[in-house]
Amino acid sequence: MTESESNADGPTFSTTVDMAVDIRSGFRFGKRGTDIVAEAQFAHREDRLVAELQMNVSPRRWATWFSEVRLELDSQVFKVIAPSDFHIIWLRNHYQDLMESLVADHLGPDVEVRYLVDDRSGAASDPGPRPAAEAAEREHPSGPPHSPPHSNSQPPPRFIDKYIFDNFVAGQSNKLALAAAQAVSEKPGEQYNPLFIYGGAGLGKTHLLYAILHNTRKIRPSSSVRYVTSENFFNEFVHSIRRKQMDNFKTRYRTVDLLLLDDIQFFQNKEQVLEEIFHTFNALYEQSRQMVLSCDRPPKDLGFEERLQSRFQWGLLTDISPPDVETRLAILQRNAEYAPTRVPEDVLEFIAQHITDNIRKLESALTKVTAYAGLNKQPITLELAQAQLQDLLDTTGARPPTGEEIVAVTAITYGYTLSDLQGSSRRQRLVEARHAAMYLCRDLTDLSLTKVGRLLGGRDHTTVMHGIKKTKQRIRSDPELARLVQKLSKNLCSK
Repeated sequence: MTESESNADGPTFSTTVDMAVDIRSGFRFGKRGTDIVAEAQFAHREDRLVAELQMNVSPRRWATWFSEVRLELDSQVFKVIAPSDFHIIWLRNHYQDLMESLVADHLGPDVEVRYLVDDRSGAASDPGPRPAAEAAEREHPSGPPHSPPHSNSQPPPRFIDKYIFDNFVAGQSNKLALAAAQAVSEKPGEQYNPLFIYGGAGLGKTHLLYAILHNTRKIRPSSSVRYVTSENFFNEFVHSIRRKQMDNFKTRYRTVDLLLLDDIQFFQNKEQVLEEIFHTFNALYEQSRQMVLSCDRPPKDLGFEERLQSRFQWGLLTDISPPDVETRLAILQRNAEYAPTRVPEDVLEFIAQHITDNIRKLESALTKVTAYAGLNKQPITLELAQAQLQDLLDTTGARPPTGEEIVAVTAITYGYTLSDLQGSSRRQRLVEARHAAMYLCRDLTDLSLTKVGRLLGGRDHTTVMHGIKKTKQRIRSDPELARLVQKLSKNLCSK
């Protein structure tokens, strides 16, 4: 089953039902509608959503991070309400992909996920857009399916005020990408069109895209700007086909002054949407409108048609590589400014020296240390950091395996090719190998279920959850499989 097939449209109800979900005590209704059937159907769908979310969170993390979170569905906005900005940053770093995927699956692709801070007065405030931007969003809301073609359209409401050029820590690994992004934001469509930024996960590509968006709006407030992840672009595309609203979709994307498209590797093996990307690219380029694209690899490694690859290289290709130790320390120092208590310099240096390949892991390590100290009312010390980060730190010099390596090694071990694992065959031995790869990806990396599914041919997160569950069950009852998975894990971690 493809992702588009799994995201079936939900039922249409005759009345709007506003409901609130309290994770600690289950569901409770807010303003109740008059349609009892609709109310019950909504409750069932949200109940499944929260149950599935809880399945993917360890009991300790659930008690620590979700006990004070409220989830509310208000019309077409699903609100994640946390007690502080710091709390929201942690939730977004660890569970944003999962939550947004679950909302799309259970509530529909049109439902927007919004992260808000609870002001303890019964209301909630958005830590993202500034007041002026919020007013623009109310006047010209973004997203499908009826945005005016030249509204000053807003990106998804994420914690984006942090992602500006002033907060981007420059180093040898990202200086060219930063300079190009600044140039594009000042004169969109005049140079480096398209700008194609590529590099591994967690190195700052999304930060640069948001920084371009912020700076362009600041310099040219009347310009039409749209940021979208490739996954959301795909979901909008599928929705528009289903609703027979492709004219609206084309207008929305082919008339903007600046289009920022994040993580285009998601379009692999999606021929129909790639055709639409091709024509959107041509329409924007012919009008001298700016495009900025991000990816985890260069165009030649995407497997797209030659005509698309060549167009992506018409402007400027620039990569972001893992930061050196000085840059990592500067990033930690910048992030420590957001921590609730002061973080000693020796703790920051310890983290910077041992986490080498991913900015998100740096931030996650810092968050874990500060959160543990705060929750247990302990001072932040080097000893505390060493104890809390044992599972994250690279103390042996061996780097952790990537998802791509796990899938490739699993395929070889079982006697298959990478294409076999990514394909649709349901042969028993091949399914076992595919499920084992899912299990190992989840066990050895911090990849979300959605990203694991992408590595295995674009499977959705429910398929990945099923594969992981099946492997766990079989490991307990099948000693041969248990030995094989253990051997695979050992070999991958000793690379």
